[in-house]
Amino acid sequence: MTDFSHDGGVSAARLIGAVAGSAISLVYLLPKGNREAATRFLTGVACGLIFGGPVGLWLVRKLDVAASLSPQETMLAGAAAASLSAWWALGVLARLAQRYGGRPGEP
Repeated sequence: MTDFSHDGGVSAARLIGAVAGSAISLVYLLPKGNREAATRFLTGVACGLIFGGPVGLWLVRKLDVAASLSPQETMLAGAAAASLSAWWALGVLARLAQRYGGRPGEP
């Protein structure tokens, strides 16, 4: 099992992965304004920091590459994947709610 102790390399990889995943999500689905961009970026970073470890472990097990990757690489990949997928899930729901979530009686 990968050891995610609190050394600087793993923590830095988690932060870099979270920021990279958030930045990529902004490029693939352009935000409508500054507020949406900031919200998406911060949501992605938070999700990458929180869920980076579990997502990284899940990825390396599914891809069967655990023996080939260091803990830093596992954390980087997990944080980026969690960060990137956070906006896709939340962003799609937000846009659907905005489009179809009007109050009754409003056009």
